[in-house]
Amino acid sequence: MDLTAVAKPCSFGDKGTSDVVLRLRNSEGRPEWFYSHSSVLVSKSGFFADRLSNPGSGSCIEIHCSDSTYDHHVNLLRLLYLPTNSLLDSLDSVQSALGVLPLAIAFRCENITNCCIQYLEAVPWEDKEEEQIVKEVLKLGPVAMPILARIQPVDVSATKSVFISAVRFATSIGGSCPPFGDELKTSAQEQVEFMLGGDEDTPLVTADDEVKSVVKSGLSQVCSLFENELSSFLLVPDITAETAETRILQCLSDVEWMCNILPKMDLMKDFVCSWGEMSRKILEIVEDKKLDNAMWVLKVKLIEVTGKVLEAVGYGNVILPAPCRVQLLKTWLPYIRKIKPLLDAKADEDTDFPYKMDEDLCQSIEGAIVSLVLALPSNDQADILSDWMKTEQLKYPDLSEAFEVWCYRTKSAKRRLMEGLDRVGNTTISL
Repeated sequence: MDLTAVAKPCSFGDKGTSDVVLRLRNSEGRPEWFYSHSSVLVSKSGFFADRLSNPGSGSCIEIHCSDSTYDHHVNLLRLLYLPTNSLLDSLDSVQSALGVLPLAIAFRCENITNCCIQYLEAVPWEDKEEEQIVKEVLKLGPVAMPILARIQPVDVSATKSVFISAVRFATSIGGSCPPFGDELKTSAQEQVEFMLGGDEDTPLVTADDEVKSVVKSGLSQVCSLFENELSSFLLVPDITAETAETRILQCLSDVEWMCNILPKMDLMKDFVCSWGEMSRKILEIVEDKKLDNAMWVLKVKLIEVTGKVLEAVGYGNVILPAPCRVQLLKTWLPYIRKIKPLLDAKADEDTDFPYKMDEDLCQSIEGAIVSLVLALPSNDQADILSDWMKTEQLKYPDLSEAFEVWCYRTKSAKRRLMEGLDRVGNTTISL
C-alpha cells in the first residue's frame, strides 16, 4: 500500500474512495465493516500508522471491542475524519468524551486525546460523573491527570487564604453583603466548619498567627454585634416585634457558632474570656422586668452557650485563675437556679411550650458546675455551698456531691493540720 500518495478529500464510510476496511464486532456480535482511508488513519493515529506501514498488513484491519465500547469505537473513527479545529465542538457530553478518551490514548490519536482532556477539564460534572471521571483518569495515568485539576489538593498558602476569607465572611468582618448576606454568611460558616474537619493541612492552617488573628477579630466582631443588638432591644417600643427578636437570635447564633469552632483551633480560652466579660451586661438585660414573660428562646440559648463555657472551664480544657472561675460561677449560677424552675413551670402550664432545658443539658451543666466548685479554693467552695443551701432551689443544680466532698476534705485537712502540729511539738520537746 502506497502511503506516500497525495491524500485526496474523503469522508468516513465512502466505499468508492476507501482503501482500508476496518472490521468491528457490533453489539450483537456480528462483524461490521467501516470503509476508511489510509491517508486519514496514518496521519491521525500512531496505531494505524504502525499497522499500515507493515507491507503484509493488507487492506483489512480487525479491531476487537466489547459491547460497552462499541459506540465509542465508532465515534472515534468518525472523529478521525474531522478537522482538528472542529474536534472540540463535536464533543457533546461527559460520557461521550470519557468513552472516547481511553480509545484515543490507546490508538495514539494525539489531537483527539488533547481535545477530550480539554473538554472534560472545562465542563461541569455531576456528582456521579465525577466519581466515574476520577476512576477512569486514574486508570489512564499521567496523560489524563490535567482533567482532575479542579479536585487536586491545594497548597497550604492557598488553603489559608480561602479559610481567612471564609472566616471574614462568616463573622461579618467588613460588614454584611445584602441582599443575600445572611444566607451567604451561613454558607461560609458551614464551609469553615467543614475545613476544620480532620485533614492533614488543618493543623498547619489553624496554627498560623495570621489565621488566629483573623479568627480572634471575628470573635470580637460577633460578640460586639450581639451586645449592641441586645442593648438596643429594651429601647424597642414593641419587644415582641419579630424582626428585633430575629436579629438578636441571629447574632447569638453567630456567637454560638464561634463557641463550636474555637475548640478546634485551641482558642476556646478566648471565647470563655469574652463570654465572661459580657456576662453581667447580658444578664442585666435579660433579667429586666420587660422580659419577664418574653424571649424564652433567648434565655434557653444563653443557658446552652453558658453550659459549654462551664464545661470547658470545669473539666480543665480552659485554664483560668481561681478568681475568674469564682466570678464565672457567681455570675451564672443564680440565673441558672432561677430560670430552670420558670421554664419547668411554663412547660407544666402548656405542654406545647417548646423552650425548656432538656435532661442532657441539665446533666451536663450540673456536672460541670460540681467539677468547677470542687476545683476552687476551700473558702470559695464554702461561700458557694453556703449560698446554695440558703436558697429555695436546692434541686437544681444539685450540689450535694460537692458539699459531701467539701465536708470530707475539711475534716481531712483539719486532721492533717493537727497531725502536723503534733509532729512540730514533739520535735521541739526532743530538742
